[in-house]
Amino acid sequence: MAAREIDPRAPEPPYRQIAADLIAEIERGGLLPDQPLPSEKELTELYGVARNTARAALAVLRDQGRIYTVSGRGSYVAKQGASEDGRQGG
Repeated sequence: MAAREIDPRAPEPPYRQIAADLIAEIERGGLLPDQPLPSEKELTELYGVARNTARAALAVLRDQGRIYTVSGRGSYVAKQGASEDGRQGG
């Protein structure tokens, strides 16, 4: 996954820029349902940001229902029409 440069002068904070990048990647099919996202550590390296910034970006996606997190395993792309915890019912 290729990261874009974070623009420190942009009106959008860095965590929102990262979230927008990840959303675009999901929407274009570069990240598929149930596929793992880069870890917080990987995001810090890709974007050159602090771990809290990467964590906040993932929280945005989780709050929107676009990803779900499995404790100790990581974050994954949610399926469309997923339940509140982000996973497909079934």
